[in-house]
Amino acid sequence: MSNDFNQQIIEEFRANGGQVGGPFAGARLILLTTIGARSGARHTTPVAYLPDGGDRILVIASAGGSPRHPDWYHNLVANPEVTVETGVFTYRARATVLTGEERDRAFARAVETDPGWAEYQAKAQGRVIPVVALEEIPAPPQTPASTFGEALKLIHDAFRREITLIRKEVAEAGPGLGAQLRINCLTLCRGVHHHHQQEDASMFPALRERHPELRSALDRLDAEHRAIAALLEEMQQILSAEDADRDHVLAEVDRLAAELEAHLTYEEEQLIPVIDGVPASEDTAD
Repeated sequence: MSNDFNQQIIEEFRANGGQVGGPFAGARLILLTTIGARSGARHTTPVAYLPDGGDRILVIASAGGSPRHPDWYHNLVANPEVTVETGVFTYRARATVLTGEERDRAFARAVETDPGWAEYQAKAQGRVIPVVALEEIPAPPQTPASTFGEALKLIHDAFRREITLIRKEVAEAGPGLGAQLRINCLTLCRGVHHHHQQEDASMFPALRERHPELRSALDRLDAEHRAIAALLEEMQQILSAEDADRDHVLAEVDRLAAELEAHLTYEEEQLIPVIDGVPASEDTAD
């Protein structure tokens, strides 16, 4: 990709909470900032990623099937500490180049999801395309939002995009579910569960204390958290079965999508007008 094209994607990504159009529309995309191996300057590149569970994601140094590794790969080999922007959060991560069977399994998962990765490998003239794990370094993440209301909307919209993408992936899957698709679904489940835990532990108690007029709304949101937690548990049980049925999973994804959308919309309607002036760095932030 040309520098001008990259810069257009970067600007669009940052202006729209991680959403872009064109060839990356609907893709899982991050902005990866590395330190130049020779120059020491910071370089930011849009890169597609794969969920890998927990606090780790995978990026693939395909360079479109070029026989040469992309510059960002050489940079992170020389300087493994990188910066990741998701559109919702910015955090530091440590890059680890996968090797041997671990690399091969991860790349096979990617190919199972998108055969285009195999096409890139075939074009690479013998270069083994690297797979790199980016593991978040524990620290408070930063957000581009200036208020907690804006941050909450960014988080919600990220969940909306991910569940729409997963629904599409499940609908287009074969009769069985591939390993990467299972990981995508489980990562979403863990993300929603973690977000609700954070709200239950910090934001909701703070709002109950400061805004007694929200009691009824918060009671409803608490109940919806419990209902969604049950759906997430059912989803994880279904996904844990080796013979998980695609149609059954799709029905559960549809059920979760409907419940989650109703919940997110109600939460935004009730809470954002109250918290929109709260700086995103305050303790009520997620």
